Amino acid sequence: MARPPLPIGTWGKIRRKQLSSTKWQARARFRDYDGVTRDVEAWGATGAAAERALLEALSKRTTSQGEDITSDTRISRLADLWLDELTAEERLAPQSIDSYRSYVRSVLPALGGLRIRECVVSRLDRFFKTTAATHPTKAKKAKGVVGQMLAMAVRHGALPTNPIREVGRIRKPRRQVRALSVDHLTHVRTAIRQWQAPKAGKPGPRHSNDLAEVIDVLLATGARIGEVLALRATDLDLEAERPTLTFSGTIVYVTGKGYFRQAWTKSHAGYRTVTLPRFVIEALRRRLAAATHATTGALFPSRKGTWLSPANVRRQWRQARKDTGLEWVTPHTFRKTVATLIDRESGTKAAAGQLGHASEEITNTYYIEKPQMAPDSSELLETLGVGR
Repeated sequence: MARPPLPIGTWGKIRRKQLSSTKWQARARFRDYDGVTRDVEAWGATGAAAERALLEALSKRTTSQGEDITSDTRISRLADLWLDELTAEERLAPQSIDSYRSYVRSVLPALGGLRIRECVVSRLDRFFKTTAATHPTKAKKAKGVVGQMLAMAVRHGALPTNPIREVGRIRKPRRQVRALSVDHLTHVRTAIRQWQAPKAGKPGPRHSNDLAEVIDVLLATGARIGEVLALRATDLDLEAERPTLTFSGTIVYVTGKGYFRQAWTKSHAGYRTVTLPRFVIEALRRRLAAATHATTGALFPSRKGTWLSPANVRRQWRQARKDTGLEWVTPHTFRKTVATLIDRESGTKAAAGQLGHASEEITNTYYIEKPQMAPDSSELLETLGVGR
């Protein structure tokens, strides 16, 4: 019977040979990662020294080919290798890599100790459905990450197929889109004024006018909060007959770097110029005058002159809306309010363009409030009563 071939990345029996009184040779057959078996040699003053040199050479040869992923590799190790591969490709933004790391951390307590061969459909299905019962969004994102990790295992021959493909679909409950009415907006601005008013006996600096003006810009443009906080003096044209504002970046967070301005928007469609309504012009003129003295040129700088973070604005709004009945209103609610108004007056295409969406379907599904009462078509339907 023919001798079975060596497994990839391994070597056979080490053979020693004395070449002279002060020189020994050690040899072994090594099966390379291209499937070809080659002789590897090393030399030393003694047989033991030659063998140690050979083992070091074989170890380096194995390492240089990269770590092999097998069915016995643990998921925690697979996750590290997958993240390393993503980082090396340099095709994703740093904040996207950060997000993937957080999703990986969310699954490692339950799956990290498993070997790849132990990731069977039933076990994965049970884990994701259990997670989805309380955190459907987290479960959906984690499923996508694990799917990509196991796809890497398939590419390395550690799995015949990706078991994630057979895991049941995670259904995220559809939330009803809710926009603000005129009465709501009056309530919002009243809450902000009360929050900004100085409190007797309360130490610390007075609340700035940042929150009120950020929300005005959100309502005037329908932009994302990160896009508004990334605005610079050079993005405004207030002297035009119809003043405009251009969104060309957004504020992002990266571990170890903090918040900074990214010089592009969330998507290609997000790079856009919008025409401004009159109610926001005066606030932007004040911001423009102040921005000329800032090193970053930010329209909404922090107290330290750095880029103001979305987390900071969200925290201020939570404080302002507390005990006002506006707890359901978030910065994204202002974006939905803009989309709903434009859709009713000008159609979904105009709303999608204003928001910077490439797809009208996204705008219609997630940003436009559906009317509770259907249009009055009673006169039209009256024609169907003929012959009663």
